[in-house]
Amino acid sequence: MKRLTIPLFVVVLALATSCFSSKDFITEYDYNYTGSFKKYKTFAFVESTEMDTTILTPVLNATIGARLGSQGFREQESKPDMLVSYKIFTDSVRYRGYVQPEFDYWLNRTGMTYRNAEGEIEREQEKDETYNSVKYAKNNGMLVIYVIDSKKGNTIWQGYTAAKFDFESPNFASDITRAAYRVMNEFKIVNKMME
Repeated sequence: MKRLTIPLFVVVLALATSCFSSKDFITEYDYNYTGSFKKYKTFAFVESTEMDTTILTPVLNATIGARLGSQGFREQESKPDMLVSYKIFTDSVRYRGYVQPEFDYWLNRTGMTYRNAEGEIEREQEKDETYNSVKYAKNNGMLVIYVIDSKKGNTIWQGYTAAKFDFESPNFASDITRAAYRVMNEFKIVNKMME
């Protein structure tokens, strides 16, 4: 029996081209310094009214829901702590983000709270807690995921990735799943009930 040998460069070439065949989604995120991140326990999805969601909604809700569930959050339709919404831009869009400390670093050092004159709990602002904006303009489309404090109605976190999503592509479901997972990977909060 003849032994089959494959030259090393053929194996390396095959591996390299397989890595280039899937999209790499580079993600960014911003957060609100007034978010009560350590108190949130539940979430619900905001229903989209903009586009045909027969394909998009089940894929994104499953991906985002699984990610939040793995972090200890529970989906709850009635009076959730957080609302999750998302939007896909199919054309180039100008988008403003912010230069901020790394989210997990900021979360670990926050926690100094006090009661204001009205009795509401507030937190002292740190010196580097500024909103220095950055404009993103070079993209062919974008996925943006918003996390909203349901009681205050404020967006407390938004993650995004610039990418062209082709709704007609046979790879659309896997591309949008991978993009949503990469974005939600930056939402680095673990529910205290899980620890």
